[in-house]
Amino acid sequence: MPKLYEVELKFRIETSRPIEVELQQSGAVEVDVVSHVDRYFNHPSRDFRSTDEAFRIRSIGEVNCVTYKGAVQGTVAKTRHEIEVEFAEGAVEAQKLFEMVQLLGFRFVREVRKTRRSYTLSKNRFDFVLAVDDVPGLGRFLEIEVLAKNDRREAAEAAVWKLAHSLNLTAAESRSYLDLLLESDGSLS
Repeated sequence: MPKLYEVELKFRIETSRPIEVELQQSGAVEVDVVSHVDRYFNHPSRDFRSTDEAFRIRSIGEVNCVTYKGAVQGTVAKTRHEIEVEFAEGAVEAQKLFEMVQLLGFRFVREVRKTRRSYTLSKNRFDFVLAVDDVPGLGRFLEIEVLAKNDRREAAEAAVWKLAHSLNLTAAESRSYLDLLLESDGSLS
């Protein structure tokens, strides 16, 4: 199976309505509105913050998955190897994995909650996923993402930026929601 890379840009937005109208006018199709609960962990023998990796358990309603994100590799967009695996549905199963991961030595860092309105858009030979996120304590953001194989990473980075510019977005936020929340908590100094 070829290695897939998540190519992503995130932008802070004041209000979501104008951007959602622009997305729809550009041909984006609204998929759904869901609530995410992401629980992040740090590795027992290396610091994911310093290696720029991420490990989380995500719950979207009853659907659960565990995700590993490798270090950022792109220079013009946040590009990283991503592995995501679904596991049994339900809050009880998510809690069991949460406990198991901690028993294996992973340290729980923080929970990140968001409401996400998702859109899809096929453009410039890429299938984009666009997400308008409302993150309590941080505000609203638009994420533009595409998955690409290694040989299409640079083209994907260029395509993500091209789409951002067409939406008049130029100042990308490179920090993750986790980092932004930890900073606002005073946990990062």
